[in-house]
Amino acid sequence: QVQLVESGGGLAQDGGSLRLSCQASGRTFSRAYAMGWFLQAPGKEREFVAATTWISGDMYNGHYADSVKGRFTISRDNAKNTLYLQMNRLKPDDTAVYYCAAGSKGKSNVHEYDYWGQGTQVTVSS
Repeated sequence: QVQLVESGGGLAQDGGSLRLSCQASGRTFSRAYAMGWFLQAPGKEREFVAATTWISGDMYNGHYADSVKGRFTISRDNAKNTLYLQMNRLKPDDTAVYYCAAGSKGKSNVHEYDYWGQGTQVTVSS
C-alpha cells in the first residue's frame, strides 16, 4: 500500500553533515500520515530519532530524541512525497542504519508505524 525508499547515507567525519531522504509512494499514502526516522545498530533495538505528525493542512509538529535535538532537523516536502533528515554535527555514536517509517498514526514508538523502508547506512568516523 505504501512504499518507502531511503537514500543519502554514507561516510562522514566527526562534526560533519549528511542529508537523508525518504521517497514515499503508494495509493494509500496521505499527507496526514505520521512519518519518522529510526536508527538501529547491530545487535540493538531500533531507536527513535525524529518524527513529524500532522496537525492540519500542510502543518506538522516535529519531534526529536534528546540525543539529536539541536543537531538534526526533520522536514517533509508534500509536493514530492519526500521526508528528509538533515544531520549536522555528526558524532561517531550516530553510526547506525537509519530507517524511514510511515503510518496513519504514530509518533516515537516503533510499533506505532505501519510501513518501513529498507534502511540506509550512516557511518561517522573519528
